[in-house]
Amino acid sequence: MSGPVLVTGAAGRVGTVLREGLPERGWPVRSLDVVELPEPRPGEETLVADVTDLGALTAATAGAAAVVHLAGVSGESTWAAVSSANIQGTWTVLEAARRTGVGRVVLASSNHATGFTRRPASGPLGEHDGPARPDTFYGVTKVAGEALGSLYADRYGLDVVCLRIGTQAPEPPTTRALATWLSPRDTVALVDAALRAPSPGFRVVWGTSANTRGWWDLAAARELGYQPQDDAEQFAAALVAAHGEPDPADPVHARVGGEFTLPAYDAEEEAP
Repeated sequence: MSGPVLVTGAAGRVGTVLREGLPERGWPVRSLDVVELPEPRPGEETLVADVTDLGALTAATAGAAAVVHLAGVSGESTWAAVSSANIQGTWTVLEAARRTGVGRVVLASSNHATGFTRRPASGPLGEHDGPARPDTFYGVTKVAGEALGSLYADRYGLDVVCLRIGTQAPEPPTTRALATWLSPRDTVALVDAALRAPSPGFRVVWGTSANTRGWWDLAAARELGYQPQDDAEQFAAALVAAHGEPDPADPVHARVGGEFTLPAYDAEEEAP
């Protein structure tokens, strides 16, 4: 592939990691967000646009080698907010890619697409073990994003890789994240693998580091070429000392979506 990788939502947490990490792996980056991007890197293109604006996204996608779509509401909110940014925005990105002939889109999905799925008593969850059981309106939008990706792969021949990202952070913030953590270094490696894999078609893969306590089978991600380097276990002693060992009977640890499955995450509690 030639041309830059368009990264939407480039001002966010994951986008900031990719703006630095993808060029180190040989990918020039065209960064797009609804706000002005701070401190452009050498050679980085920056654009300001709303991800739901088809005209702007079509112009931004033209000449790109691929799109990494991160833009949207990143947690629970009202239906109006998340459906516009996350569902309409994902359709806009896929349609812009189709119109401009960009053949590959990497979509940031989420473990919250399957949040009410219960963890198995033993063994990791594969992608086929995680049917659509969203835990929030946010999770519903990630199910819809995967469905749109499937449609554009089957009908229009795009390569679409959906990354069900766990807890992306510099280090795991909770004992649950000892299972779900995705380190910055592994974030770059996962996206790089999704960009380089030969003709992946439509794929849904779990996105975590190689965590000793991990809940998810990374075989499908490894098939793309992902080689995770980090393990949350290095942080376990401090987190367990502060919070205690995870209780498997606690819904936060018994369900894939963790705290997103609790009553406090009902969208009725969110401000308009």
